[in-house]
Amino acid sequence: QVQLVESGGGLVQAGGSLRLSCVASGRTFSSYVMAWFRQVPGEKREFVALITRSGGNTRYADSVKGRFTISRDNAKNTVYLQMNRLKPEDTAVYYCAAEVSMRVTTAPNDYDYWGQGTQVTVSS
Repeated sequence: QVQLVESGGGLVQAGGSLRLSCVASGRTFSSYVMAWFRQVPGEKREFVALITRSGGNTRYADSVKGRFTISRDNAKNTVYLQMNRLKPEDTAVYYCAAEVSMRVTTAPNDYDYWGQGTQVTVSS
């Protein structure tokens, strides 16, 4: 069982920055593909970014490319999402997720473990 705990959400003005963190339990964090998703009430959960096990490869949704950066520290069992130049349309609950079968995938249904989510609100 893997537990994921996100933090770092909040209220920020458009153009501002936030850094989300997600700490994972367990001793095999370095073997997981990690990702961030977001969801607005009434809409489907949307892929934001993923990072492979060693951190050597990343992938981003077109809507956040060039503004968001995903990174990980395997020694701290932590994955981060640095969000810059935030826009009101980035407002959502952000979730981190772990994929334990080493698949590099953007599909939410492929992820095995999820955090509880952290709210990000960007005011105009």
